[in-house]
Order: sequence, then structure tokens, then C-alpha cells
Amino acid sequence: MKLDAVIIGAGVIGLACARALAQQGRNVVLLERGTRIAEQTSARNSEVIHAGLYYPTGSHKARFCVEGRRQLYAYLEARQIDHSRCGKLIVASGADEADRLKTLSAQAEANGVEGMRWLSGDEARTLEPALPDTISAALHSSETGVLDSHAFYLSLLGDFEAVGGSIAFNSEVVSGHVREAGVQLAVRGDEDFQIDAATVINAAGLQAVALAAAIDGPHVASLPVPRFAKGHYFSVSGKTPFQSLIYPLPNEAGLGTHLTLDLAGRGRLGPDVEWLSEGLSEPFDYSVPEALAEVFHQAASAFWPSLQLSQLSPDYAGIRPKLAQPGASAADFMIQSVAEGRLINLLGIESPGLTSALAIADYVGKLSG
Repeated sequence: MKLDAVIIGAGVIGLACARALAQQGRNVVLLERGTRIAEQTSARNSEVIHAGLYYPTGSHKARFCVEGRRQLYAYLEARQIDHSRCGKLIVASGADEADRLKTLSAQAEANGVEGMRWLSGDEARTLEPALPDTISAALHSSETGVLDSHAFYLSLLGDFEAVGGSIAFNSEVVSGHVREAGVQLAVRGDEDFQIDAATVINAAGLQAVALAAAIDGPHVASLPVPRFAKGHYFSVSGKTPFQSLIYPLPNEAGLGTHLTLDLAGRGRLGPDVEWLSEGLSEPFDYSVPEALAEVFHQAASAFWPSLQLSQLSPDYAGIRPKLAQPGASAADFMIQSVAEGRLINLLGIESPGLTSALAIADYVGKLSG
């Protein structure tokens, strides 16, 4: 089977890339080993639209998050997909945390993030009266929001199919070879078959590094070590006394255990970060131990002292693909172009991948053009 462009993985990144290449007029086939779109990492996140303030200036994460967020809001508004630009507060307790918050504010400014405002503790409590007196300062990000992610995924698929793109489920790429004229893939499905494609985009998410290693080519020697971190979420019963998302200061592994709101205003805490054993592979354990409720309650009490432990219930968990080891600074997205764009590996696409998807897709479209 000879094809023009093949995208591997029908999560949000794969869907966005398939749409972008198909809208360029290319003949695109999207391969998904499962039976539905966006049923792994893309189905297990906070549904937050990030502003782009955390990431090192000039990094892929900083660039694609800011560009992608602007594109995403425009897309959601044009398609009338449910979303809310509810804003968020990043809160600090004490002088030391306030100093760290100033560093984060400078990072946001360097990244060109709009809608940032420094608040004193009193100003933060005026905006969100349920915050305790221990909050000494806060950063308000008016550009942060939440969306109906599944409606977004379905819309991307609709755009892709509207310009002639096709998707093949139950189609798992098991190996391949980078060749002078493109990439040859071996695919396992209801029937095994081979594909010769001019361009292949590896958007396989948690499996992306392993898949890249299974495709013979000059890139294999420079692949990173794949690592995984699990994040648990707890739902919060009862009325949530906040209108904004509430975040602590970030840590090396993530953004800290924070409060997000869904489009109905219901509260959810998470994710935490639990590093999985190196070398671990699927199937992953997505269970949420009820005993973690006490840890979540303690973390949230710093900004929500009236929260009761009895309000927390295990909700769901997700797995993030990581390219840095525990204790190290978070790694950037790795976008690996092989053989003049014949193979493009999208590796370590964790948060803010959902926000960045449209911008990543534009970049991949240019690399593969």
C-alpha cells in the first residue's frame, strides 16, 4: 500500500496533525491501534487551556502553548464548542513563596503571555473570598480556561474527514524502516499489511519513543529514555467556593496539586505526580487509591481551609510521557525530524500538549512539507 502521509496515533496531537496536513491538500491516513479517537492520554487530563507562563522562554512548550492557546480560543469560538475563559490564580504563602511568584511573573512576561496581573493577598481575597489569610500574594491569569475537550477532538476529526482524510482503527504499527523515498511500516490489524509512505508522523503519545525505536533509521541512536508519571484526580462534592482555577506554585515534576473546575462549575483536585518504575510498559494501572484522599486534602487545605476530607472521592488517573528523570527539571517537547522530514517523531508531548496542539500541527506541517 503506497500512501502520501501517515499519522500514527489519534490523540489530540495526531488529530491536529492529520487535519493540518489534509488541509494542505495532502492525502492523509490516520492509524489508531484502538477502537476510538483520543481514548488514552487525551481522555485523562484536566481539560485546562494554559496561558503559557511556566515554560522556559524560547522552548517548544513556551512557543507552542502561547500560539496554540490563541488558536484554540479562536477555533472554539468559531465552532461554538463549549469553553470558559475563567482565569486562574497561582497563590503564594509567605515571603519566600512570594519571591518565587515574582520569578514566575517575570517568566510569563518574557514568554509574551497576555492578561497577567500581580495581586496582593488582600486583592486575591477580594477576587476569591474563600482564600485564607495565609495567602500573601497571587498571580492572576485571565487567559487560562477550560474546554469540552471531547467536542474539540470530534471537531478536529470532522475537519480532517471533510477534506478527504481517512482513519483506520485497530491498526497498530509494529515496526518500520526509513528509506530514501519515505518510510515503510508494518501494521498489525484485522489483517497484517505494509505501508510505504512519503511522510510518517509519529504521534503515538505514551508509545511514541518505543515506536520510534522500532522504526529503523538514523534517529534511533539519539532517542531519549522513555519515562512515565501517573497523576491522580479526586472529585469534590458540594458547591465549590471559587470562580477561578486555583494553583499552588509549580514544582519540578508538574504544576502542583491544584483545583480545576469543569464547565458546570464542579471542583476537581489533581493531578499529583507518581513516578512509575523505569522500563514499565503497558498495561498501565489507572486506579485511584482512596487512601490518597488525605494527601490531596492536606495539599488543598493550603488554599481551601474549609474543604472537608469527606468531600473528596477518587475520580480518574492519567499517565504522562516524561523525557526527564525524577528530580530533574522538566524536559521540553522533543520534535525529531528524520531524513528531511520523511519521519517526524513527536516525543514527550505532555502538558501543555492539549493547549499546544494546533500550533504543533502547524509546525509539523511545515517540517513535512
